[in-house]
Parts: sequence; structure tokens; C-alpha cells
Amino acid sequence: MELEVLIGKLKNMYFDSEKGETAVSIHLFGIKYASEIKECGLSPKNLAKLAGIPETYGTEINKGRNLAKFVTIK
Repeated sequence: MELEVLIGKLKNMYFDSEKGETAVSIHLFGIKYASEIKECGLSPKNLAKLAGIPETYGTEINKGRNLAKFVTIK
């Protein structure tokens, strides 16, 4: 997946999230795109920055990425 597409997905999941569910949406992004995040070579903090969201969400992306090996999306 191209970096621009990955950033676009992150941006959409952040800005389209329901009120109070932003962190969950970012966790889900990390779960869904864990391998793409790893392959892009950027840190989750830098991904957040490029998506125009607070860099602190890099931690939430990383949490989702770590969860990816344990969960499946229904």
C-alpha cells in the first residue's frame, strides 16, 4: 500500500470516528493495517503527524499494531 493511501485511511478513521470513540478508531487502524505500518518504515508518531492528527495518537496506533497478533476484526 502506498504511504499516501495509508495516511488517508488514518486521517479518515480519525476524523470520521464517533464522538468518544476516536482512540478506539485509531486502535482499529493499527490492527487493520499493522503490516502496512511496519512496511512503510515510519514510526506511528510520524504517521500521525503526516495525517494531520495529534502526534500523541502514535501511541494508540502502536497499541493497535501490538494487538493485531491477538485479535481479528469482526
